[in-house]
Amino acid sequence: MRRLDGKTALITGAARGIGRAFAERYVHEGARVAIADIDIVRARQTAADIGDAAIAVEMDVTDQASIDAGVAATVEQLGQIDILINNAAIFTAAPITEITRADFDRTFDINVAGTLFTLQAVAKHMIDAGIKGRIINMASQAGRRGEPLVAVYCATKAAIISLTQSAGLNLIEHGINVNAISPGVVDGEHWDGVDAFFAKYENKAPGQKKKEVGASVPYGRMGTADDLTGMAVFLASDDADYVVAQTYNVDGGQWMS
Repeated sequence: MRRLDGKTALITGAARGIGRAFAERYVHEGARVAIADIDIVRARQTAADIGDAAIAVEMDVTDQASIDAGVAATVEQLGQIDILINNAAIFTAAPITEITRADFDRTFDINVAGTLFTLQAVAKHMIDAGIKGRIINMASQAGRRGEPLVAVYCATKAAIISLTQSAGLNLIEHGINVNAISPGVVDGEHWDGVDAFFAKYENKAPGQKKKEVGASVPYGRMGTADDLTGMAVFLASDDADYVVAQTYNVDGGQWMS
């Protein structure tokens, strides 16, 4: 028997990258998935690529009406939501003296408020339907420590770790397990943007920062999206029934806690 047979999952930011890898692995494990993304065209293509077990749902996590509509559309098409992965997020970097309020507000709005209010909307559905669900938030090793150029992003991911603890303690009384995954450096198209920030602020050649961070990982390489999917399956499965309010490092040994 596959580990997620009969389950339904809503995954935000799932049209590409890590979110898409989660969706593909969940379908392989027997789940049906909603590919939720602000880019509905790409979400539809991803759902079509995955097959009949996937649907596309338009969702902007900075807009409560869009969150509510996306949750409602998922329930309408899949029947209910057993699993939520809060994956949608953006990266930003700048020296402390160059951080703008607009960039701060946008990053917190997507990474923190988007996670909180999507979690809230899905938790309400789970409670109303009597579902003993699973909610998985995406943290980061950046939330474990500060970085000179990454104050805002680090702060958002520290907030996710804290939010996971509070939500986990609150929602377990309803039988809803809330936990988080903390990746290290994960290769993928998003790293082109990350690399560009460091090229700008550290005077590095394009691609140099990526090589440096890959070499610094004790495992010997950067992670891949597929490296994270096993933990995502575990936290969504019955094997994690007694796991509450935890954040798991999946980072090749970069952080120990």
